[in-house]
Amino acid sequence: MSRARNQAVNLFISRLSFYTNKEDLRNMFLPFGNILEARLVNDPKTGRHKGFGFVKFESEIEASNAIKAMNGRIVEGRLIFVEVANPEKEDAGDAR
Repeated sequence: MSRARNQAVNLFISRLSFYTNKEDLRNMFLPFGNILEARLVNDPKTGRHKGFGFVKFESEIEASNAIKAMNGRIVEGRLIFVEVANPEKEDAGDAR
């Protein structure tokens, strides 16, 4: 991560259980720092989330700690992946 240490960082979380809700997502990452936003991306046809979401941390250090701790963990029976979000993934998540 080449951002300034105090700049917000958005993480992309994939392979989430369909039972995970926004509150679960926030609580999953809360131990790592101040969360500015947690959101799941919903399928407009079904109303269910698509199995991925974003968590925005206040700083790079918090985001880095979350990646180290959560990437490759099993949560609700699913192996999740956590990485820094790139603009293409963020834009794809906004398409509704």
